[in-house]
Amino acid sequence: MAVSELIGVPLAEVAVPRGLNLALLLAMGHFLADFALQSDRMALEKCPQARGVLPWGWWMAAHGGIHGFLVAVLTGVPLLGLAEWVAHVCIDLGKCRRLYRIGIDQALHLACKLLWVALLV
Repeated sequence: MAVSELIGVPLAEVAVPRGLNLALLLAMGHFLADFALQSDRMALEKCPQARGVLPWGWWMAAHGGIHGFLVAVLTGVPLLGLAEWVAHVCIDLGKCRRLYRIGIDQALHLACKLLWVALLV
């Protein structure tokens, strides 16, 4: 039995608020970039105290840039991508300095996504 038969409405006719769709896409993009696209090396060497092949700033800029790119593509607003890039770097620096753990880190990142949605909707 199809989902549309269960709810009695074709899925194409189910109205989902634009803001909810965008928030979901941004959250999915965040987890893609923070976990699947971030290598172990990047996760470790993006922190200032790390000693690696490249200076830590390159790793951090690249990681934040990936997030910024996804936000720019998903929203269609490059300036929001830039805002995400800066915000993501600042939040990750706090985690690198052990000001908070991963739970707060992830909550702050997702709060940024909600802010971008609020600015657009």
